[in-house]
Amino acid sequence: MSTVASRTFKSTPERDASRTWTAIVDLLTQGKAGDARTELLAVTGVAASVIADQAPKDAAITVTCDGPRTRIYCLYDDDAIDGSGANEDSLGFDPLKGDWRVSLPCLADDLAWVQAALKKHSTRITARDLDAAVSSADESATTKSQTLIFDPKGFLGS
Repeated sequence: MSTVASRTFKSTPERDASRTWTAIVDLLTQGKAGDARTELLAVTGVAASVIADQAPKDAAITVTCDGPRTRIYCLYDDDAIDGSGANEDSLGFDPLKGDWRVSLPCLADDLAWVQAALKKHSTRITARDLDAAVSSADESATTKSQTLIFDPKGFLGS
C-alpha cells in the first residue's frame, strides 16, 4: 500500500470554483511554472465545473505519481466560510513526480461530457464517477511487492 497525503481546500462561497482549482494547481505544482502547470490550468473550466457541482466534497480529487498519492477534498457553504476543517498546507514531496495522473470525481450525469472535454486537453487528467474508486496497475504491483512473509524459524533463530 502506498503512502497517502490528504488536503482540504475552502471552496464556494469562500472562493469561487475557478480560484479553488488554481489553488489546487498551486499546491500540486509547488508554485512552479512548467508543462505540468500548463496542462493543469488548461482544464480550469472543466475542473471548476466539477468543483462547483461539489463532487470533491466527499469524493477526492486523486493525484498519483511515482511517489505518494494525494487526495484533495473541498469544503463548501458554512464549512468553507468557517475554514476550521481546511488544510491547504504545502506537501513535503513533489506530487507530480514522474508519471503523474489526476482523477477528478464527477456526477454521473456529467461524466460523459467532462471526460470528453478533459481528453481534448490531457491524457493525464481524467474524470471518474464519484462513487468509483481510483485504481492503478502500479498500486497492485506495489501491494504485491510489499507483502510480508513471516519466517518464524529465521526470526527466532537470529
